[in-house]
Amino acid sequence: MSTGNVRLYALNVSHPSVGAHLMLARKRIDHRVLNIQPGLHPLVVRLAGFPANTVPALKIDGRSVQGSLAISRALDELEPTPPLFPADADARRAVEEAEGWGERVLQPMPRRMYRWGLSRNRDLRRRLLETSGMPAPGLTAALNGSLARAFASAIGADDDAVRRDLRELPVQLDHVDALIAEGVIGGAEPNAADFQIAPTLRVMLSFHDLAPMVEWRPSAGLARRLVPEWPDEVPRFLPDEWL
Repeated sequence: MSTGNVRLYALNVSHPSVGAHLMLARKRIDHRVLNIQPGLHPLVVRLAGFPANTVPALKIDGRSVQGSLAISRALDELEPTPPLFPADADARRAVEEAEGWGERVLQPMPRRMYRWGLSRNRDLRRRLLETSGMPAPGLTAALNGSLARAFASAIGADDDAVRRDLRELPVQLDHVDALIAEGVIGGAEPNAADFQIAPTLRVMLSFHDLAPMVEWRPSAGLARRLVPEWPDEVPRFLPDEWL
């Protein structure tokens, strides 16, 4: 389907951005993905006219839609088939609750861990810059430590938060597996909650620290089915004693 000028502002290692792209592809809506260089996305999306400084951010024929929850609903309004939400009221409510939980609880966990790591590990910053196609990644990684620390601080990615996320992660993954068992997600026809949750699981599988916690679960099958490839494999960066 072509709707004119559809642009998705994204980061190539942003799991919510990947989810938005997958929903657009599911709807067969022609679109252009504008992958922004890490650290520049707050400025770029603001200059593009969005109210907040986050991705994913979508322009549809001049209309601005920002955030994965808003994007899923806007796409269902724009192109009703295939639907991202069930027609049955109870089933829709379950999908909406799972999608909201995925955005509110699960999605921030790997983001906090990664930003914590970037704020402390120059090699990790260099790897991100290389994956994103930034020039002179070694030099830039050496110079942008203060910027990485600011991005970590902005979301509370400190030692206590990362330790808490690691303690709570098995329970959250149990919840994902329960959603699959209940048929809320993981069905033959993916819904908005699938596209919210699967990219988060996929980014966890790309973290060498987290993959052993995920790879044996039904959650891993869902992640790899909807997101077969990920642009980077993240080497271990979390302290052994926290794991």
